[in-house]
Amino acid sequence: MRMPLLKSFLAAVALAVLLPSGASAADAAWPTKPVRLVVAFPAGAPGDIISRLIQPALQKALGQPVIVDNKPGAGGNIGMQEVVRASDGHTVLVGPDTMLTINPHLYRKLSFKPMEDLRPVTQLASFSQELVCNPAAGVKTLPELLAAAKKTPMSYASGGPGVPGHMAMELLLADTGAQMQHVPYRGPSPAMQDVLGGSVPCGFLASPVVGPMIKEGKLVPIMVSGTRRLASQPAVPTAAEAGVKGYDASFAEMMAMPRATPDAVVDRLQSEVAKAMAAPEVRERLATLDLEPLANTPDEAARRLRTENQRWAQVAGRIHLQLD
Repeated sequence: MRMPLLKSFLAAVALAVLLPSGASAADAAWPTKPVRLVVAFPAGAPGDIISRLIQPALQKALGQPVIVDNKPGAGGNIGMQEVVRASDGHTVLVGPDTMLTINPHLYRKLSFKPMEDLRPVTQLASFSQELVCNPAAGVKTLPELLAAAKKTPMSYASGGPGVPGHMAMELLLADTGAQMQHVPYRGPSPAMQDVLGGSVPCGFLASPVVGPMIKEGKLVPIMVSGTRRLASQPAVPTAAEAGVKGYDASFAEMMAMPRATPDAVVDRLQSEVAKAMAAPEVRERLATLDLEPLANTPDEAARRLRTENQRWAQVAGRIHLQLD
């Protein structure tokens, strides 16, 4: 009887040595079933594009199917709520960091606390928003647009309430004293379609979405929201270069999981995502869409999120923006 017991004890000791601190055997075996990436925005949004680009590599590395499941609506709140409530350990949120950094300051009736109920896995890639107009609007520069908006009522489209384009535009309007009516859509792609069709004269949308239409001459680029020009559109100025000094609205697509997710699971997923993002073909595709790969660690992502959360809290308070 002693020999089997000794073997069992030695096996347990060996397993404990091999497992990361705080990890269980179940954590080390993760994933044990399909992994679902809940993309909180529609197909064609930056997070959706990235998810589908790295999906094959993740499936191969994890040894389980990786399912991309779009759950758009309410600035990402619908998808975020689904992930917060998930208890299977295999549900992952994908979307812009504004879900955690901006939504808590905008939505008064959230049934959860994004910064407390979710833990970041990684920030996938940084991106800018781009202010564009239909050629029929008759404006080609930011001063022309602001002057036109001050003379006659104008509207702009975004991918939804509280999303990057909405906040970027509201910050711009607050900084310049101009006014434009917000027309929210369920994602940047449908918003772009109405700007193309002339239903809304302008839009503040993700540069990967509008870039191809700009190159075809179907949309007029006015400015980018970040502090650097886009590599694919070097002629398009930043807001600061267009005359709005100190303006900066940069964003990142990210992954997150429920707060109770073990460290070992989060670290495993981040590691495999980073490897998938490092593939030359993925980086080349992201570069064409003006998405700058990050794939940072959970701790690095958490620090950046805390900083952005504080910054956007000040912005939301300054422009008195709040949504139901």
